[in-house]
Amino acid sequence: MAPVKKKKAQNSSESNGSKELLDITEKTSDALPSLSYRVLRSGRVPIPASNKVPVKKKLEKNEIAVAENENLEPPRKTKKPSKKNNIPLKENVEEDDTKTVPKKGKKPVIDSSQRSIYDFKAKTIDGDEITLDQYKNNVCLIVNVASKCGHTATHYKQLVQMFDQYNSEKGLKILAFPCNQFGKQEPGDNEKISNFAKKKNVNFDMFEKIEVNGPNAHPLWNYLTEQIDGPKGPEITWNFTKFLIDKEGKVVGRYQPSIKPLDLIPQLEKLW
Repeated sequence: MAPVKKKKAQNSSESNGSKELLDITEKTSDALPSLSYRVLRSGRVPIPASNKVPVKKKLEKNEIAVAENENLEPPRKTKKPSKKNNIPLKENVEEDDTKTVPKKGKKPVIDSSQRSIYDFKAKTIDGDEITLDQYKNNVCLIVNVASKCGHTATHYKQLVQMFDQYNSEKGLKILAFPCNQFGKQEPGDNEKISNFAKKKNVNFDMFEKIEVNGPNAHPLWNYLTEQIDGPKGPEITWNFTKFLIDKEGKVVGRYQPSIKPLDLIPQLEKLW
């Protein structure tokens, strides 16, 4: 057997009485296995190399840690939050395509053959159906009315005044459509609405109660709102929204309830 070469352990210069630990590996002949020794000042005890405590590999940046033996647990995967707990933002929620209610801001589809108000029919408040081509060559003002709105008194008064002054002189026509979609401020039936209008000295044309928004909106009002958007899109937002129609039946203006009828005189004069 070849002689065993030993490395001498250097004595520590410190005298604090603690035991100093050194690792020494002895190289032996091919007949002997390699051993690791833990050398103490008081002596040395051989420990098989297979029992050495594994040293964790230094990880590179962005590298995933891997267990080096069976005693180390692999990293646990973080569970993704369940989609059931995620509340979708309102703005990302799609409406059901089976619903007939149009999306807000979406313009209704209009028949291409309907190119003016003259292509529509409507029923008067007495139930008689008429075609609107009888208003040809007249400037018209179309408005949705209500009898219990904050705008009712002012609008009815000024509409009556406007019609009485400009109907015979300029041929102005006013078409009023009662509607109960805004604050339920037109709850009565056609007979009650007609009686209310008579008390207001109305001589302009009153039509039956209709809806101006939604799947049941009157076709004429779908056409009107498709021509000119309001501040919040095509839909009517309140009572007494007004549409100005020229002598060819085209929509040339849309006015909010805050605009009083007599304020429209300058616009009417441009069309006479």
